[in-house]
Order: sequence, then structure tokens, then C-alpha cells
Amino acid sequence: MASSKPLVNESAVARTPRFYYGYWLVGVAFVAQFVSVGSQNYVIGSFLKPMTTELGWSRADFQLSRTVGQFVMAFIGFFIGSYVDRHGGRRLMQIGIVVLGIALFCTSYVQTEWQWLLLNGLAVTAGAALAGNFVVNITLSKWFVVQRGRMIGFASMGVSSAGVFLTPASTVLVDGVGWRMAWRVLAISAVAIMLPLSLLMRRAPEDHGLHPDGRSDADHAAGAGKAAAADFASSLTRREAVRTKSFYLIVVGFGLGVVSIPVMLAQTIPFMTDAGYSRTFASLMITVTSIPALLTKPLWGYLGDHLASSKLIAIGFMTSALALVVIVASVHAHNNPGVYTGFLLLGFGWGGLIPLQEVVWADYFGRRYLGAVRSAGLPLSLIISASAPFLTTIYFDRVGNYDGAFLALSVLAVIASALVLMSKRPPRPEPSLTRVA
Repeated sequence: MASSKPLVNESAVARTPRFYYGYWLVGVAFVAQFVSVGSQNYVIGSFLKPMTTELGWSRADFQLSRTVGQFVMAFIGFFIGSYVDRHGGRRLMQIGIVVLGIALFCTSYVQTEWQWLLLNGLAVTAGAALAGNFVVNITLSKWFVVQRGRMIGFASMGVSSAGVFLTPASTVLVDGVGWRMAWRVLAISAVAIMLPLSLLMRRAPEDHGLHPDGRSDADHAAGAGKAAAADFASSLTRREAVRTKSFYLIVVGFGLGVVSIPVMLAQTIPFMTDAGYSRTFASLMITVTSIPALLTKPLWGYLGDHLASSKLIAIGFMTSALALVVIVASVHAHNNPGVYTGFLLLGFGWGGLIPLQEVVWADYFGRRYLGAVRSAGLPLSLIISASAPFLTTIYFDRVGNYDGAFLALSVLAVIASALVLMSKRPPRPEPSLTRVA
């Protein structure tokens, strides 16, 4: 339950900062997502073949950890949001990065599948959840209202940057020093980068005498802060949000629409090497996907600040659906221009998913109880998407290729588009500073 304590610190003296502190948080969020999402998803494909070959596992055995991870994320995420609403994300991030670092390091000693499931499925996921995108994006949604889409777009470039740099780097690292040493290098690097940055985390601008979007007292006196004030005062509580139809349409829509991300990040390298491509070329395709995803995130965020976010989300899902069809056809034909086109399209479609998801949640339900509302939707959304990576590998183990599984992801993206388009902004209650989640 979110606290009934007013978010606004009435004793704080609002001032006009030379450099709005929220912009520092954008930088922290960029790095946090680079490390947390990268260590969960963007490096995993580089380890699949070396680990399964040495340890004698099937690909389904290997991928099961990510399915377990989705359920872990759903459970932990339910509690994260309300905590961030009340206390901010600093303590969570510090605990998370320590857990993540220890788990990554211990993964280098894995010998059995249960150890892999415990470390990668449970501990890595828990650490990344506490240190990663859910915590920082809820925080950014409190620090920005008018600029929310753009700022979250810039911050979420950290996710795609992991694909640009971490995937090829981890492939080179695994091939050069072996998969066990590679896990240790990743663990030490993650802690060294993130632990100092966690000290910069702050809960909300009002706690420090600041206004969202860096507005000054003069701005507010002139009416420039009305949007932020109204957004806060009329926010839906968790209880109110879960009674709306749009809540479930967004949850299920994103649950179906984003399943291509963990599947493709884990299976692109084996999919392409099975088709005769080198590991270097296959890992390059993750980079090819990540570059447009990286570069278009601020654009998607800017558009989300000015246009209907549900329509933009549908465009992103449909683009991803088309891309998957192009990838399957082009890889089998060894049509390299088509391969590049497919992965570029996939990156363009993925680019909008993080900033637009944060925009639509905040726009529909408000920022005051946003953590609690988002947490309520996480279990259902992640449970929907949890089975896809594991079922993909089951399909491969039985059929011997990924074609049908990848095309099924395309169909799911189309369905997700329709669901999100059906969602509408729920009616907001009368503004109040004393309502309880």
C-alpha cells in the first residue's frame, strides 16, 4: 500500500536550480538499465552454446532460467513499486547491485542445472529488478511530467546501448577467455560501475524543494506547472486502477508484445549459427537491432509527449511483427541485405516500447501512485511473457529450427497492437492530496 503522506514537502523552499537534478537521474537511469538489462538479456546469447556444449544441457535447459526469472521478476516487482513511491529507489538499487554482482560471479562456478536456475533465474533476476529499469523509470516519471517521454527515452537508450556494446563484447570475451572467466569480468564491472551511481538516486522533486520538469516558482505562478499539479492530485490509486478495463488491456498487450525481446536476445546467435553464419556475424545482428532502438528512443519519447501513445505503441508492435517475418525469410535464403533490413526494423519497433510504456501508464493513471499501479500489473504481464523463451527452445528441441516460434511471436505482436489500441484513458477522480492507494 502506498503511504497517505503528501508527496509535497511544504516546508521545503522551492528554487530555480542552475541544473535540474532530474537530469542527473536520467544519467543514472541510463547506466542502471545498461547494466541490469544487459547482464540479464543482452549477454545471454553469447553464453548459450559454450555453456550447453560443456555442461551437456539442452537449449531448453539453458533457457529455463530466464523463464524462472520472469516469475521472480513478477513476484519482486509487485512490492518494488509501492516501496519506491514511499522511500525512493536508492536503497533498493544498492541491495540489487550487490546481489547482481555476487550472482554473476558465482555463475562462473556453475556445474549443474539447479545451480544455474538458482543463480541466473533467481539471484541475477532479483538483483537486476532491484537495480534496474522498473525502479529508475518510476522515479523518472515522478521527476518529469511534460518532458516524461523524452527523458525516459534518453534514459532507456541504456538498454539498447547494452546491445550495441555488451553483446559483441561478451562474445569476444567468452571466445577469448572462456565463459567462466567472462562471468567474473561482468560481475566485477557491474558492481564497480553501479554502486557509486546509486548514491545519486532521489525519490521525488518535491522532497528537495523542486518542481517536476525543473519548473521554478515563477513558472508555477505563471501557470506553467498546472499539468504536473493536476497529474499528481488526480492520480488513480492501485485499487481504482485495477478496476478499469484499460489496466488489463495494457498489461496483456505489453505482455504479448514484448515477448520477442527476450526470445531474440537469447536465440539470435544460435538461430543464425545454425543457419551457417559465424558467431561474430550473429552477434553483430544484435548490434544492428540495438542501434535503431538506441537512436529512436528519444524520438519515440518526444512523440509520446505530443501524440496518442496507444497508437504509437501499436505502430511499434506492428513494425516488430513485420521484422520477424523478414528475418526468418532472409536468414534461410542467406539474403544478407534482407537480414540487415529485418534486424534494423526490429530495432525500430523495439525502440519505442520502454518510453511509450512508461508514458501510457503515467498518462492513464497519474504519477502519485504510479509505482503501486505498475506493480499490480507486473505479475500478470510477466507471467504472460515468461513462457515464450522457454517454449521457443522446447519448439527447437522438438522441431529442430526456430521458424514457427519466431512467426508465432509476430502474430502475438499483431494481437498486442489491437489490445493496446482498444485501451482508453480512464476517467480521473476529483483532485485530492489525501487519497490513499
